[in-house]
Amino acid sequence: MKVTVKHWHAVAQWRWDTGSDADNTHPTNNEEEEGDVCGICRVPFEGCCPSCRMPGDDCPLIWGECTHIFHMHCLLKWIGTAASKQQCPMDRRPWVTAERRV
Repeated sequence: MKVTVKHWHAVAQWRWDTGSDADNTHPTNNEEEEGDVCGICRVPFEGCCPSCRMPGDDCPLIWGECTHIFHMHCLLKWIGTAASKQQCPMDRRPWVTAERRV
């Protein structure tokens, strides 16, 4: 028997590696709503912040030493306001950017 492929359609999906779903590669909708969203704009990390048009490397994530994660643009906008007092918007600790994990 000979099979000839006439055409194919590839589909792919990507996710930021936030470390929160290492054991659970396919979260349910409830789990996805609870985490994996920017604490400032509430848009999922796989989406982009309100300042960007396309998700991905042009709209990266930023980790704090407090373990909270945000879209970089959202955090920079937050830190730039006087009301932020240079604190994490989630727990009000002084914001310190964590070392990049490889």
